[in-house]
Amino acid sequence: MFVVGMGQLAFAQSTPADTVVIKIGESSKVIFAIHKNDLQTIKYYDFQALMNDMITKLENNDGTNVSTPPSNYLKDQDRVVSTDKQDEVTYEWPKDTESDERDDDDDEWITYEGNNSSRNGERQVIRTYRGKRTTHSLNFDIGTNNLLKDGKFPDSGNDLYTVKPFGSWYVGINSIQRTRLANKFFLEWGVGVSWYNFKFENQQTIMSKDNVGVNFAIDTRDLDFKKSKLTASYINASFVPVIDFGGNRRKPMVFDSRNANSFRIGVGPYVGYRIDSYTKQVFEESGDKKRNRNHDSFYLDNIRYGGRLQIGFQDVDLFFNYDMNELFTSGKGPALNAFSFGVTF
Repeated sequence: MFVVGMGQLAFAQSTPADTVVIKIGESSKVIFAIHKNDLQTIKYYDFQALMNDMITKLENNDGTNVSTPPSNYLKDQDRVVSTDKQDEVTYEWPKDTESDERDDDDDEWITYEGNNSSRNGERQVIRTYRGKRTTHSLNFDIGTNNLLKDGKFPDSGNDLYTVKPFGSWYVGINSIQRTRLANKFFLEWGVGVSWYNFKFENQQTIMSKDNVGVNFAIDTRDLDFKKSKLTASYINASFVPVIDFGGNRRKPMVFDSRNANSFRIGVGPYVGYRIDSYTKQVFEESGDKKRNRNHDSFYLDNIRYGGRLQIGFQDVDLFFNYDMNELFTSGKGPALNAFSFGVTF
């Protein structure tokens, strides 16, 4: 005997039900007694799955009695079925990733209450789970940045603004919304702040400006120079369409086992506005370590805009940003384009 305790499909004995007879082959038939009050509830069940289990049991000549909970045959396994009388709840979570863990803060439940139509007079409740279309994450971009002049690194001409790769860190903090547009197509959009840190290869490089433009020169003071760099910070907005082949509605994160088999890629624009900039020199004088900071615009362009590439596999996400406009205002400094790349946490 194969028994499925579908309380949601039960009906009061005092009210007649409609009978549906399905003939199969020459000598088999399936009979459903369906009450009209249960038409809404019956839509939630996968009867094909029920038939498959029943056929498997018959083919194995299994004569034991089996009582199966109705939640096993809910479509998509994404609903909660409960009764008021027994106060029992069976949870079945949607599996849009490989993890069974869920955060209800970003989820939506729609409750349907059926009539008192079960054999025991219980009020049946079906709660349908729906993941929100848009989820939020706080992302950190950590990487390095550099400069290009006519598509080449400035070190080819031994320019004083040649950047030292190690120590030229790029840092970004971004509040990102992830909106599902289609099954595996998302839009990641949001705002954040970022910092360029251009550490010059020549530790004696000093920046200044006059009415003509920005100047790069050698600091000739008799000091033991340790570091010279230019820092610029921006507030940014980005819009990156993403294809996530894993269909993960949440933004993937590092060391997150939910995305073990997920590959994702996205390309989109960003725009930023400069909020601060300064130069910093570190040197030793008479055995004392000193730092000089000079906050100034240095004719840096107030606006930056460009394109962002994101590539992720499993639990790791990489980014690449390229500023399409020049770092300095046109005619006030060398024609340099900034770029950055690294890992997103």
